[in-house]
This record gives sequence, C-alpha cells and structure tokens, in this order.
Amino acid sequence: MSILLLESLHDEAEQCLARCGTLVRAASPTEVVGDLADVRAILTRGRGRIDAALMARCPQLRVVARPGAGVDNIDVDAAKARGVAVVHAPGMNAATVAEHAIALILDVVRGVTRWAGAVRAGRWNDRGGYAGNELGGLTLGVVGFGNIGRRVAELACAFRMRVVVARHGEKAAEPGIESMPLAELLRCADVVTLHTPLTAATRGMIGAGELACMKPTAFLVNTARGALIDQAALKEALRQRRIAGFAADVLAEQPPAQDDDLLRMEGVVITPHVASLTAGTYRAMCVETARRVVEALATDR
Repeated sequence: MSILLLESLHDEAEQCLARCGTLVRAASPTEVVGDLADVRAILTRGRGRIDAALMARCPQLRVVARPGAGVDNIDVDAAKARGVAVVHAPGMNAATVAEHAIALILDVVRGVTRWAGAVRAGRWNDRGGYAGNELGGLTLGVVGFGNIGRRVAELACAFRMRVVVARHGEKAAEPGIESMPLAELLRCADVVTLHTPLTAATRGMIGAGELACMKPTAFLVNTARGALIDQAALKEALRQRRIAGFAADVLAEQPPAQDDDLLRMEGVVITPHVASLTAGTYRAMCVETARRVVEALATDR
C-alpha cells in the first residue's frame, strides 16, 4: 500500500502514516510523476491540488486529506463520485488563526509595521505625524461566523470593540449576536475581517462595489482565502485611498509576483500564509489528519 504526499507533513504525522503504508513523495506539490496504481491515500497541505485527474491515476484510492480547515484544493465532488473519503481538520486552527487576525488588525489600526519601519530607517521624528488608533470603540465587521469568526469576535470584545456579523438572507448569525446584511456591515464597520470558506458563491465576494461601500477610514483584513477579494479592485481602492489599509495572511496568487504593487503600497501588511503554522497547531492538525487517514484505510480493508 502506498500513501502519496504532495507536500511534507509534521514528522510525527509522517511516522504515523509510514506505519500503515509506504510513503511516496511528489516531485513538487504540482508535479506528480510515476506509477500510482498502488496509492490508497493522498495528502496535501495548501499548495498541492488533489483534482479529478490525479484521482483517476490512482485506481485503488480510498481517502484524500488536507490538515487544514478548508478543502478548496481538493475536488470534493470528484472524490464523492469515486467513493473516496475526504478528511480535513476543521476547527483545529481556530484559536491560532483568530489570534493572527487580531494581530493583523492591531498592526494596521495602530500602524505597528509602518512605524517600526520608520525607526529602522532612522526616522524617529516621524512620530510627529502619528495617526494610529485604539481598537476600543471601533466597529468590527465579521464576514463568516464559523469557528474562527466566533473566536475573533470573542477576542475583539475583550478590546471593547463593537462586533457585527454579516447576515445571509434573513437569517441572523445566532441569538444575541448583532447581525446585518453584508452591504450594511461594510458601510458601518471600521475594520472588516473575512473568515468565510472559498466557494463558487464567495469567490470575489469583495469587489469594487463592496469596497466602495466601506468608509475611507476603514481597514480590510483577510485570513481566510485570497480569492475572496477581487485583487485588482482592492489595489485600485488602496491607490485611490478609498479604504485606509489592508492586512492579509492569504493572497489570490501565492507566492505573489515580486513586482506585485500590493507589496509596496502604504497601509498594507502581508504575512506568508502562516496563521495556522504555530508549532502546536501545525503538529495537532497534521497528526490528527494522519490518524484519521490511517483509520479510514483500516476500515476499508
């Protein structure tokens, strides 16, 4: 029995899988060569895509998996059509991604990266033009109220922010939570933070029209999926100063091109998709996913 790894996992997870079958490593996350006739499981992280074509090369495939919350890089419909189990780790990264989102919010609202850069460049006296703000009293708009969105809301309340949640149709987020339609949320929020999965319905959900609804003093933060935002519209809104800033751990293109204007725009902070890679959470997601893959393979025997 072979288990195909499109990307490396935590050592303990790989050891768990190796006790079940022979590990086969792809040449790269996007390049898989050789005979896959004996592959029973495929695991990826964020870069490798498990699509219908790859599954078709594995006639004995029984399970596909990703140690993360989302499955947008797995063709779930193709897996279901082949009777292949899909394993992922929803909820396990909620605490650490929520912390990262709050860190990005603090950074852009207070201008931490910008002002630290001024000091590093020898411009201490730039402090005379400081224009940061505190979070207390600001309105945070949460788009996507799953495990991560809920935790972000809890942390924001500790900073005495007013929290509002995007409502889908007429359905409130949940009792006791202030919710409103997305357009209304965009108009009233000082910070908008995205935590919704990437689907056909949510791809590009923040475009030129949505950005035009935001206050010119508002910030947009994304720790979910880069493709939720129309990148061209975002850059134009930043150039025209129609929003105050942007912070993200994810982009539509990863890694971005070195000449991408977004990387050099004022009021922008980008981290390289590391929100869930803290030591404890990364290990836990990988080990639990591996354990469930092994369990699925054992059940299938």
